[in-house]
Amino acid sequence: MTEESTLTIEQLSAQSGMTVRNIRAHRARGLLPAPEVRERVGYYGAEHLARLQLIQEMQADGFNLRAIQRLLEETHGQPEQLRSLREAVHAPFETEQPQVFTLAELETRFGGGQVDTRLLARAERIGLLVALGEDRYEAPMPSLLDAAEEVVRRGVPLAHALTVTGKVREQCKVVAREYVKLFLEDLWKPFAAAGYPQERWAEVTESIERLRPVSSRALLASYQLTMSQEVEAAFGRELERLTKGRR
Repeated sequence: MTEESTLTIEQLSAQSGMTVRNIRAHRARGLLPAPEVRERVGYYGAEHLARLQLIQEMQADGFNLRAIQRLLEETHGQPEQLRSLREAVHAPFETEQPQVFTLAELETRFGGGQVDTRLLARAERIGLLVALGEDRYEAPMPSLLDAAEEVVRRGVPLAHALTVTGKVREQCKVVAREYVKLFLEDLWKPFAAAGYPQERWAEVTESIERLRPVSSRALLASYQLTMSQEVEAAFGRELERLTKGRR
């Protein structure tokens, strides 16, 4: 036996978690390369296992077999590279751990009477909270909840704080889409047009991995600059109004 192909179809089934019947169906469809046949027994290797794992992951993402087959054909069937690309796309970017709060804890944080079903529903719509049932809520990004709590503590009504948070989320969508478009237009589409050259897979995958932290730094720097300008302009106008009022 060769080092690369040592698995029978039953062993491949056991390692991949896919039935022998489905493996044979994928092979017949052209989704899986033919095994290495020795003494009338077909043997499979790491490439076959990686290909099956990729198929399972993409089906879990909602792709049908026809779409998966087309992707494999267009990218010359590189399962490990496609899995690396998929992992880069799905890798979590959040630096915080979600926290779970009871309704009573939320009422304590935001003051009695401010937290009602209407505001909770709004907080869920903008992604601030996720209902878990039994009066328990998860905060995917606790720092957003902390920011809302601080402005409420300083006298801003919770309803207004949620409205602003929702507007900020919408603006963030616009910014994120622009950066994704930047990557697609200037990196991915030329890569695809060139036929997905083997030597550029690592470069493109790394670019996806760096897209989120780079865009985050740019957004933070732009926001800090813009916020400074807006604070100076707004309170400059207020000081000017106060000065005129005393004349």
